[in-house]
Amino acid sequence: MTRATARPRRTASALMALALAGGTFTAALTDAVLAAPAAHADSWRDKEYWLAESGITKAWEVSKGANVKVAVIDSGVDGTHPDLKGVLSGGADVSGAGGPGGQESIGLKSEHGTLVATMLAGRGHQPAGSTASPSPGPGSSVGPDGIVGVAPEAQLLSVSTWLGSANPGGKSDQDQIPEAVRWAVDNGARVINISLGSTSPEWPQSWDAAFLYAEQKDVVIVAAAGNRIGGNVQVGAPATIPGVLTVAGLNRQGAASIDSSSQGISIGVAAPAENLVGGLPAGGYAEWAGTSGATPIVSGVAALIRSKWPEMPASQVINRIVSTARDAGAAGKDPLYGFGVLDAEAALKADVPETKINPLGSISDWIRVHRRGNPATTAAAAGPAPSSAAPTLPDATVPAAEAPSQLDNAVPAMVVLGFGGLFVCIVGAAAIQLRRAMRGPGAGPASLETGVLDPLEPGGQP
Repeated sequence: MTRATARPRRTASALMALALAGGTFTAALTDAVLAAPAAHADSWRDKEYWLAESGITKAWEVSKGANVKVAVIDSGVDGTHPDLKGVLSGGADVSGAGGPGGQESIGLKSEHGTLVATMLAGRGHQPAGSTASPSPGPGSSVGPDGIVGVAPEAQLLSVSTWLGSANPGGKSDQDQIPEAVRWAVDNGARVINISLGSTSPEWPQSWDAAFLYAEQKDVVIVAAAGNRIGGNVQVGAPATIPGVLTVAGLNRQGAASIDSSSQGISIGVAAPAENLVGGLPAGGYAEWAGTSGATPIVSGVAALIRSKWPEMPASQVINRIVSTARDAGAAGKDPLYGFGVLDAEAALKADVPETKINPLGSISDWIRVHRRGNPATTAAAAGPAPSSAAPTLPDATVPAAEAPSQLDNAVPAMVVLGFGGLFVCIVGAAAIQLRRAMRGPGAGPASLETGVLDPLEPGGQP
């Protein structure tokens, strides 16, 4: 799969199916969700295996994400969750159906945004009955119970969207995504987390300006690759947009997840996507899976880097993450792991040569080549172009047909007559041979051999 050239007429319908990129619960996990409020939250902290295995606890020796704002474009974040006290510093609703500040949980999977937020910047909480509590604002301590995120000192901006079902607010997916990206950039986000995906690698032309705007404002965008179990065999937009850091998923053994990760050449890095835990609206907890959960792990690491080196450009932040990843799968960059498996400690501590080029490409360059447009003009547009805009590439043409020559008309007839004569000769020779055999001594009925076939398993191969 390539980073696709958008075809508006096809993407208009494909992106209406834009859905949350993971996080469906099994029946067993539903029971855990229902029982969660009565359980001791410290048991959930113990399940965050990725903190140690992905090098995050070691990365905390360098940075915990202070003074960095990360926008979560999702289904809304419940800021009243005990692990998110003091974490939200603003928000908005771009769906027309959510509450002010982006804190109302909306859409088909309303819990999704809070799960993502706690994994990204949760601060845990004190045990029940304790008088101590994390102080609000940057630099706050982390409570011993509940979920601690990858960047526990970062601030979150919640941008709520309604995706996955008909939006009562009337806005389509194509309208909400670019509006959400622009709002996040304008309100100080240095990292944008998009745990959303579609089944199409293409995106509407109306998205170009918003993602170009983020690139020009030096914002890191991290997006989920999508899940096979959700129908995303290959990476879908927005994770196919050049310059976006696309995250693939790993299973508990550290290999590419069969259910929780699609594949494609746009993948930048892989992170844990199975046996995840996070917070639910109204204070609960749940186990979940999907590249939706792998994405905030990587976004959190980007926040750690931007906190440690505030002046580092987005291209270098992404380069530190992908160049320090542990190679997996085929040697070098591959469509399952990208550049490799996330190593947060190396991303914060390794000596990485500087680069001004994003190793995952540039939406500016892509627009210049594929849209044949001026990127500066596109970014400065007052609003996104209508999704029904005519394609900028020329329509395909059909070559004019030429009349056949006399020789062309004669050749087929000659071929038919030649094969007809050959067939008559073969039949005649067979008849003569058969008559000779019937006259010979000991002639009897022919014995037929049925042969032996390899048995076929249902749905199998011979």
